[in-house]
Amino acid sequence: MAQKVRVGIIGAGGIARSRHLPGLKKIAGVEVVVACSRTRETVEQFAREFGIPEVETDWRKVVERTDLDAVFIAAPPILHATATVAALEAGKHVFCQARMARNVAEAQQMLERARQAPSLVTMLCPSPVGMRVDRFLKKLIADGYLGRLLTVHATGFNASYADPHAPLHWRQSAEMSGVNTLALGIWVEPLHRWFGTFKRVVALSQIHTPQRRDAKTGEMKPVETADTLGVVGEMRNGALATLHFSGVAQCAPENRFEFYGSEGTIVYNLDRDELLGARVGEKTLTVLPVPAEMERSWTVEADFIAAVRGEAVDTLNPTFEQGLRYMELTEAVVRSAQTGQVVEINEA
Repeated sequence: MAQKVRVGIIGAGGIARSRHLPGLKKIAGVEVVVACSRTRETVEQFAREFGIPEVETDWRKVVERTDLDAVFIAAPPILHATATVAALEAGKHVFCQARMARNVAEAQQMLERARQAPSLVTMLCPSPVGMRVDRFLKKLIADGYLGRLLTVHATGFNASYADPHAPLHWRQSAEMSGVNTLALGIWVEPLHRWFGTFKRVVALSQIHTPQRRDAKTGEMKPVETADTLGVVGEMRNGALATLHFSGVAQCAPENRFEFYGSEGTIVYNLDRDELLGARVGEKTLTVLPVPAEMERSWTVEADFIAAVRGEAVDTLNPTFEQGLRYMELTEAVVRSAQTGQVVEINEA
């Protein structure tokens, strides 16, 4: 019999519906006891859909319960630090949705509190970007396929915010989302995992639709996060990286990472979830098939529960330490875009 793990989930949005609840439901011995959302109608519908027996509209009542082992925080970043700290103080294991927090200060607060409770498992939701190819790409890098990394180029374009008449999204609110901008953090997380962190960055950004209508109140409110973002950064391994993101790109080309080294090139096509490569002397990129035994699939919820049960898990990432690293990069990018200055990243 699998050890019983009783879970409370805070947040009833898309990621909870599409990923976390289906994932938890597949794990033997896991019972989702209570769900929470600010709107009772929303959480009641969510609970009916997934067979959750109890609902709350106050997240504090969830973390204070004595009959829970773990809490999944699937709400926007405005709640991540506060709810994480409260849950850890209440003796709960914590799984927190990405992005880690609204800013570096909140991320540091989360990490410090987690370090004070080493017996409790903490995990951030990983980026799906590059997940399938992750193990194979790391092996290629370790085996010297690229040689010395020289240049990284990344392009992440979509049309999520292209309609100027669409209502304000919570991701466009600094109060809700903080410094998190477009897909920057989601892409930087695996980039850090493959090649390490950044030393300094310089960035420019633009907001193409300065105001949007609040869907609930009808009030016009300012858009506070960029619609387009360009970043140039020096990585600690000496490589130069250029990262270009836009949420207003109509009919955009395929999104990709490009890694150029002294001995070869690797391109990761996100839209096709495919690796291509070529070594020095080869003229054309060809597909690099991922061996079946090296493919990494979405086992996020199972990994977390296994760790709660005391089992050894080699995919329990990102950790809070790794989350702090991508928050440092994200905040530095925003500071550079605001000031026009090169920003050094001093890792805490």
